[in-house]
Amino acid sequence: MSPFEHGEVFVLDDGGEVDLDLGNYERFLDVTLTKDNNVTTGKIYQSVLDKERKGDYLGKTVQVVPHITDAIKDRIEAVALIPVDGKEGPADVCVIELGGTVGDIESMPFIEALRQLSFSVGKDNFCLIHVSLIPVLGVVGEQKTKPTQHSVRELRALGLTPHLLACRSAQPLLDNTKMKLSQFCHVEAANILNIHDVPNIWHIPLLLRNQNAHHSILKQLNLLSIATPPDLEAWTRRAETFDNLTDSVRIAMVGKYVGLTDSYLSVVKALLHACIACSLKPSIDWIAASDLEDDTAQSAPEAYAAAWKSLRNAECVLVPGGFGDRGVSGMILAAKYARENNVPYLGICLGMQISVIEYARSVLGLEKANSNEFDDETPDPVVIFMPEGSRTHMGSTMRLGSRRTLFQTPDCVTSKLYCNPYYVDERHRHRYEVNPDVIGVLEEAGLKFVGKDETGKRMEVLELPSHPFYVGVQFHPEFKSRPGKPSALFLGLILAARGKLEAYLTRHQNGS
Repeated sequence: MSPFEHGEVFVLDDGGEVDLDLGNYERFLDVTLTKDNNVTTGKIYQSVLDKERKGDYLGKTVQVVPHITDAIKDRIEAVALIPVDGKEGPADVCVIELGGTVGDIESMPFIEALRQLSFSVGKDNFCLIHVSLIPVLGVVGEQKTKPTQHSVRELRALGLTPHLLACRSAQPLLDNTKMKLSQFCHVEAANILNIHDVPNIWHIPLLLRNQNAHHSILKQLNLLSIATPPDLEAWTRRAETFDNLTDSVRIAMVGKYVGLTDSYLSVVKALLHACIACSLKPSIDWIAASDLEDDTAQSAPEAYAAAWKSLRNAECVLVPGGFGDRGVSGMILAAKYARENNVPYLGICLGMQISVIEYARSVLGLEKANSNEFDDETPDPVVIFMPEGSRTHMGSTMRLGSRRTLFQTPDCVTSKLYCNPYYVDERHRHRYEVNPDVIGVLEEAGLKFVGKDETGKRMEVLELPSHPFYVGVQFHPEFKSRPGKPSALFLGLILAARGKLEAYLTRHQNGS
């Protein structure tokens, strides 16, 4: 999936590649989702086609209603029984997010399936929340309710009546706007929730709690008698802490898809979690890797100068994952700059492979060292294709999902940050890996591979012991970072940027 079209591809423990929305759910709710929690049109149609081919429909004409809609309902009911919070048994409530916009052709079968579902489970077991925008037009500054009125009318024409409205707006809704929405949308005023712009996203649960959103939902689902009051003390502290931060840390993010920051959403969130744990605000300088390259100095000297200025002003450098050869030369230059100038560096997935290529070229003198992904004719392939599937097809060849990394020594920085001398489980998404044949010469030259997979053939973590913090990882630690529980490696990067890493590790080794 192209990051420019979809934003980030989020990876789950079981290897599911899903929309970044599921990443938001995992972070906010601190749950572990599965690929079954992502129901797509493709999966539904594929399952119906498979059934038809097997003869399950006994030769009947396969139609959108009932066959597609039944498949959607069956999938929802099956997924609702899968526990995601680590507890035994199904959850009390299953949240369904139907993406897209009311009226889209693509979502029509899903809306019809939800209409049927609401009828079959009964009104006490179904609560429909309609999310809508309340725009403000021109200089008059009047909040317009017409778009919401029309979308609710469209939804009701399709057989679904919202119980609550979640209204997005720049400013808090005015009372007369609420009354207008209530009157024309057939929703109680108490059930019209206003989600207006806030200083940071962690205020949203507090905003909803203050409007008694939980009470309205529990009342609709007839769960008021068994529900406990929401415990949002930690959320409140976190939101207020972030608001009051004044000191910031400058981070150079050198990537391929910096034009669309959603491409690196989990990386940005992991940096935010780590910075707040250090009482800092993240100040991210987005650097297009290609702007650092010599060719740009000729074609766009201003962009070249700005990119290098941002890199030199940064307190730490992060090179995230990516595919393809565009911008690779710029990333190699960024890794070299960080290594030679003792600037803390974290390379993730492609970022780790970049650091290996740079080290092989600069330290080992292998000028043509490269990855087979970028040059399959290179005489010194330090990164090679190590598939878990087909060598020719793009699909199903990636190493996906949670895998165990075994630390080769308990003294390495990474194992100390993870507070585990033996292993760590992290999520992967890649096809290429460091060539096992070059590990010996790289380690002799000072680059240490301190984490490997259970076979010992796949390199997972590299460190440069002579550097304050120079770490590359083949996995994606950002996917498991949580508010209040930052990813260990991102925390290490920010601590190193401020010169506090040694003190932190010493303190933790002493058990304080």
